[in-house]
Amino acid sequence: MSKMFMFDALRLATDEEMEKDSTVCVIGEDVGHYGGSYKVTKDLHAKYGDLRVLDTPIAENSFTGSIGAAITGLRPIVEGMNMSFLLLAFNQIANNAGMLRYTSGGNFQIPIVIRGPGGVGRQLGAEHSQRLEAYFQAIPGLKIVACSTPYNAKGLLKSAIKDNNPVVFFEHVLLYNLQEEIPEKEYFLPLNKAEIVREGSDITILTYSRMRHHVMQAVNSLVEQQYDPEIIDLISLKPLDMETIGKSIQKTHKVLIVEECMKTGGIGAELIAKINDNLFDELDTKIVRLSSQDIPTPYNGSLEQATVIHPHQIVESVKNIIQK
Repeated sequence: MSKMFMFDALRLATDEEMEKDSTVCVIGEDVGHYGGSYKVTKDLHAKYGDLRVLDTPIAENSFTGSIGAAITGLRPIVEGMNMSFLLLAFNQIANNAGMLRYTSGGNFQIPIVIRGPGGVGRQLGAEHSQRLEAYFQAIPGLKIVACSTPYNAKGLLKSAIKDNNPVVFFEHVLLYNLQEEIPEKEYFLPLNKAEIVREGSDITILTYSRMRHHVMQAVNSLVEQQYDPEIIDLISLKPLDMETIGKSIQKTHKVLIVEECMKTGGIGAELIAKINDNLFDELDTKIVRLSSQDIPTPYNGSLEQATVIHPHQIVESVKNIIQK
């Protein structure tokens, strides 16, 4: 085991897969000599050359076109310096990456990973604080992953690089400096499985990305007050792991969803729909979701913090649900 930051875990995953497979390449803004805006590609250009770690102009609607490279045999890892600006490449991701395997009758595979930082940071402003997981969740043909720890970041990214389908890989901008012991031995994690972070019997809390850590802070307080919540990190946002979610709900019969996504049309909204469709008879009370405010994220620090969910709100919601 060795302790490392999440950005180092992502870098190591990329390095290991590039070393094993010459078709794996990295493309994006400042990924080469600068080493990436969050140092995920640091020094890789020196090891693999400027053509396998390719710096691009600031033009997401251009370099995301490496979907064509994926069709012709490469395995591109596209780094968005900030995932918010993948909106500029939405057409390519939706109509090309998501659909070409289907519209070609299976003649084309699209082994591309589109990864980078997203979420609400610290005073990054509205345009750099987008949560695009809900935008992409509606697109057929994509897999969507949200890592939350150095351990799962490395294992999930290695699996994403090997996958023959397009994977949109979300990293939270405030988790890059998170440290954790991870195995030195190579490992892979499934892209379609949720993680049971804590087993419990009172309530199922569904969360992902940075909110996993807010939930775990809340759990410390809840356990002291004799509550026993079960915590599930979704990890896979498309497809949702309804098998793991269903088994938990059949045990607890109560659900709280905690997300950084906006409430309207968010991941939580889709979860509620799926749970109501498939597990309604297992519920003892209505599903509650804690989501970000449906407003552009303010630049002002205090207002920015007021738009997202915090541990004390999770504690209060759990207590209200269980005591009903």
